[in-house]
Amino acid sequence: MKIALMDSGIGLLAATAAVRRLRPDADLILSLDPDGMPWGPRTPEDLTRRALAVAEAAAAHRPDALIVGCNTATVHALPALRARFEPVLPVIGTVPAIKPAAAGGGPVAIWATPATTGSAYQRGLIEEFGGDAVVTEVPCPGLADAVEHADEAAIDAAVDAAAGLTPDGVTTVVLGCTHYELVAEGIRAAVQRPGAPRLVLHGSAGAVAAQALRRIGVRPDPGAPAQGTLTVLLSGRAGVLPAPASAYEEGRLLRAVAPAR
Repeated sequence: MKIALMDSGIGLLAATAAVRRLRPDADLILSLDPDGMPWGPRTPEDLTRRALAVAEAAAAHRPDALIVGCNTATVHALPALRARFEPVLPVIGTVPAIKPAAAGGGPVAIWATPATTGSAYQRGLIEEFGGDAVVTEVPCPGLADAVEHADEAAIDAAVDAAAGLTPDGVTTVVLGCTHYELVAEGIRAAVQRPGAPRLVLHGSAGAVAAQALRRIGVRPDPGAPAQGTLTVLLSGRAGVLPAPASAYEEGRLLRAVAPAR
């Protein structure tokens, strides 16, 4: 079994670790785009072109499924990716977990990149899945870039700034960028109010990993032998995980790196 994941950078680590935990025996192919990173500021057309190239590099390894481990790429490139690869290769996008967050009933904050915050895409998700929940959109300038480079001071500053924009009564935070899941506990600590119930965080990694397995008809088996390999592609070239990945638990989980083949 082979599962491929793609992103411009290490935001895909959360979903990769989730797949690894569900199926330790799965071979994983990570296709990153350091030559084109970051994707966020690019035009939709340029982003789609780069995403297709990164996906083609992954598809050459004949995976059983392809996870788009990036919210922005899902917004702009998912239709093109599915048109190119499905039905032979199932393509699974990453969508902010607004529906389960709103189902909790309390006020919800959606932390996302400035480009996503207030976008028609995110407003559409809120309208469709937000129900009666009070939802606040919180822009997080610089946070994804800080996480990408494991810059602790910049991460702390960006998290503190976003926490300052988050209403006091919020009980749930949606992590609307895959990078944010790598610093989830820091976000919890910054937003948690003294005496309030424990803040609920909703990421997408677990749901995306489970959906990938469902699409290929495979059940989770966390007790399977931990024999899965890891192949890393950097803008199509064989490589290893970027050094900042080791700053995060999810990156350290992916220790055995096999050469691309």
